[in-house]
Amino acid sequence: MGKLFGTDGVRGIANTELTCELAYKLGRAGAYVLTRETAHAPKILVGMDTRISGDMLESALVAGICSVGAHAVIAGIVPTPAVAHLVRKYNLDAGVVISASHNPVEYNGIKFFNSAGYKLRDELENEIEELMENMDRIPLPTGENVGTKSLAEDAVDDYIDFLTTTTTTNFKGLKVAIDCANGASYKVAPIALLNLGAEVSIIHNEPDGTNINKDCGSTHMEDICKLVVENGCDIGFAFDGDADRCLAVDEKGQLIDGDKILAICGYDMKKKGELKNDVIVGTVMSNLGLSIMGRENGISIEQVGVGDRYVLERMLEKGYNLGGEQSGHVIFLDYNTTGDGIVTAIQLLSVLKNCGLKASEMAEIMESMPQVLVNARVNNLKKNDYMEVSEIKDRIDELEKKFAGEGRVLIRTSGTEPLVRVMIEGKDINVMQAEAESLALLIEEKLQ
Repeated sequence: MGKLFGTDGVRGIANTELTCELAYKLGRAGAYVLTRETAHAPKILVGMDTRISGDMLESALVAGICSVGAHAVIAGIVPTPAVAHLVRKYNLDAGVVISASHNPVEYNGIKFFNSAGYKLRDELENEIEELMENMDRIPLPTGENVGTKSLAEDAVDDYIDFLTTTTTTNFKGLKVAIDCANGASYKVAPIALLNLGAEVSIIHNEPDGTNINKDCGSTHMEDICKLVVENGCDIGFAFDGDADRCLAVDEKGQLIDGDKILAICGYDMKKKGELKNDVIVGTVMSNLGLSIMGRENGISIEQVGVGDRYVLERMLEKGYNLGGEQSGHVIFLDYNTTGDGIVTAIQLLSVLKNCGLKASEMAEIMESMPQVLVNARVNNLKKNDYMEVSEIKDRIDELEKKFAGEGRVLIRTSGTEPLVRVMIEGKDINVMQAEAESLALLIEEKLQ
């Protein structure tokens, strides 16, 4: 068995790569590793997004959980950050989410949270994988010691109640548009914002099991941009399928990405004395404009590898409370233990309501440098080998010299998809686009 866990759990095409057998093994090994030291019968919360394959995988996963004597608490369709929060609220031993986040409907995934609501460290994921190859090492109880399941009937309401406690600001007078991506936010996001007083226009909130992320949500911003402008909204938000990320749109229909959200909220938190150590944690993919904003306003921008788990690790290690990614994974550690798209929207709305500026004016705190990102689709088993191919390495070296002093070249592999991402940052968007596309094509040719 190859390495299963990527940067955000186990992910693959449901029923071929992520099979019921694999889900059962993950449930069994994961439940055992996460609960073996509990003195009581362990309880594990299970949530999922709106994909049609969710029911199938939930059944298999829960069977694995029950097989080791653990009790599965079924939350149904809830955002990923809801599971992170509710594990702590309900004092449970672990949580699991069945979701492939922003990926198309044919994909699904499984990711674990520990009893404190944090995603697992690499060592625990490696131990789970090792046990999955040696299942006979996991004891199987019988009789009255076999696990059971129950429903968390108040999960949605409890999460909505939590969301409304993350601000003291009332949003009355704000016209807000939201795109729920036909995903896990379709119930909670509208209700939470309405409860906080906003006037809400909603699109893509009718999931049918097959339309999650389909031409909507945070990976397809066209509809939310149009809705904001046509309805005269003050701001718009688009979530991804499991609502752990959020992108915004100003009143003119212009994108406010994760970097700008960090800049706006970080600047506001610093003014109020709430930004711990005056630090924002970003990634190597963060726009150079974020670093410039930080220097101009007395805020340090620390960069880590791509993946919200690495952002979180740095925040916990150093005691920081704000970090995130350009893609819209933003972690407000004062409120939740993982990226939470709806919390992000609420925090940005709070700044908007209190600062007396329009969203477009608020976003001027940071000027984004031109950035081009092109994906090369490759053989998943070869995606980490790009620097071992001399033609690719030589071309990367040439581009780094070309853009030195006025930009940068960054190559990285996706942790969840068979992609190598080519990012170039600089001054001339046309030159950057041509060079990125040329390099991506070379990588695709060499890594099939």
